[in-house]
Amino acid sequence: MQGLTCGFGVLELPVFVTLPTSTVLQIIVPLCHYWKTFRPRGRAVLNRTLEVRFEQYGEVVAAALSHADRKQPAHWYLKGLLLPGGRKSVEPMAARVHPQNVRSAHQSMHHLVADADWSDQALLAAVAAQVLPTLSRKSAACHWIVDDTGFSKKGVHSVGVARQYCGRLGKTDNCQVAVSLSIANEHGSLPVGYRLYLPEQWAQDTVRRKKAGVPDQVVFQTKTALAMDQIDSALATGIAAGVVLADAAYGTETHWRDQLSERGLLYMVGVRSNTKVWWGSHQPAPMPPASPKGGRPRTRPMRDSAHAPISVHEVAQSLPARTYRQVSWRQGSDATLSSRFAAVRVRAAHNRQAHDEQWLLIEWPPGESEPRHYWFSTRPKQTPVKTLVATAQGRWRIERDYQELKSELGLHHYEGRNWRGFHHHASLCIAAYGFLMRERLRSKKNSVAFKMPAVSKSVRPRRVWPQCNVTIPTRLPRWPSDWLGLSPEASHTARVAGSHRTNGFEFINTVELTNLTDSSSKCNTSLHCRPAFSVKTLAHVTFAQSMACWAVRPYVALTAGLSRCCT
Repeated sequence: MQGLTCGFGVLELPVFVTLPTSTVLQIIVPLCHYWKTFRPRGRAVLNRTLEVRFEQYGEVVAAALSHADRKQPAHWYLKGLLLPGGRKSVEPMAARVHPQNVRSAHQSMHHLVADADWSDQALLAAVAAQVLPTLSRKSAACHWIVDDTGFSKKGVHSVGVARQYCGRLGKTDNCQVAVSLSIANEHGSLPVGYRLYLPEQWAQDTVRRKKAGVPDQVVFQTKTALAMDQIDSALATGIAAGVVLADAAYGTETHWRDQLSERGLLYMVGVRSNTKVWWGSHQPAPMPPASPKGGRPRTRPMRDSAHAPISVHEVAQSLPARTYRQVSWRQGSDATLSSRFAAVRVRAAHNRQAHDEQWLLIEWPPGESEPRHYWFSTRPKQTPVKTLVATAQGRWRIERDYQELKSELGLHHYEGRNWRGFHHHASLCIAAYGFLMRERLRSKKNSVAFKMPAVSKSVRPRRVWPQCNVTIPTRLPRWPSDWLGLSPEASHTARVAGSHRTNGFEFINTVELTNLTDSSSKCNTSLHCRPAFSVKTLAHVTFAQSMACWAVRPYVALTAGLSRCCT
């Protein structure tokens, strides 16, 4: 093993006896020239700009933790969430961010998340102040999305765990449930509120409450009440109001919808098929005239068999077929998403109270025997159906939030059982997600968020290699085929590794060079990549006796990315 220092790091070359020194120089010199000529500049991925932004973001997060001693463990915690790894609980993260002193890092990080007394709401507000301005610059229109997510559990000691409906599993199971509020538009989203739902049996059990550290001021609240508290908090912080989106678990509750209207908020919420409305010929009985003797006049319509409301399902069945039309709302991963929709104006019928007229949106996909979804909306009367559909389908953003927070940032990996740790871990996960979302929004396109170096137009190959079919990702540097002057008749094997490490962020370029004695066929490579925090590339170069071509097979590790990449 020989160590050679180069302008872009340390190159380790396991050189076999069959590889002459002149050939090694032919490998090293062009690679050094490449790094010197095409190394990233400006705002590219390998310079310090990204790290500076992360440091600045970490300062904002640390300032919300109300104590200077929490700055370093908070930095470690965020970094541990962003770095790749199968488990995002405290111990494995400590081993990744501070391998020289795992025990000390683990103790500091555990104290930060499980014991330290700091405000989750203050941290989420600081994150929102950093991310939402960038999000609003992409689009002024926004949605306030309310939803809940479940965490399946095996035991009974974790705070809030009970047999209840788990949306992730689609059934009743032993789980914890958290309610959240996200601010979203078509470009991105960010959770700004997050609270564990405490079942009534937990709220009334003083022994379990004390053991799990549930604060005394926390009492039983329904999920809709928790959601309304988060909406009130968002309004109090001055976040621009948007259309409130929620599924039928929230939208079916009339009192909750009325509270939204009282706050001046528009909504597009799901309702169940048995929800009653006044529509068409189904209208309430007229109010009786005021008594000549005086007295308080009636405020509710009289109920009789001749004046009964009907369900939204009956409305959908009564509409003629021409009322339904095909509407597309978004480009999916494979094709444009579309379905059949109808929209009519109705009045909600609840406790014989008079409600203002609003939209009833119905989705009835082609080929299905029954409608699939129903929504109530207080959007203006002149709103086009296409806009109503696009608004109703905007809830997919919060599903993406949950998916990425869990699969990439370890939202469900917290191993503690107490109230404080559950919320602190979730808040730090949202803070890490906020940094990634802001970096994604900074990019002009939602692919690789940072510019990669391009090969200069002045580069000209010194040798014409036999033609081969190679597809190289345009966002990764094209590797010049003239770097090597190896003879196809000789047997050569070498490994070149270039490492660039700054402030704990490591970027590696590795090239394996092998000359095979058998014939190689065509080689095809393609890459699909989405935003990544940092990029590591692995390239394999294969030379055959009869043909020599570059088969670049990059593996992009999303260090804190929002999806895995396939080659």
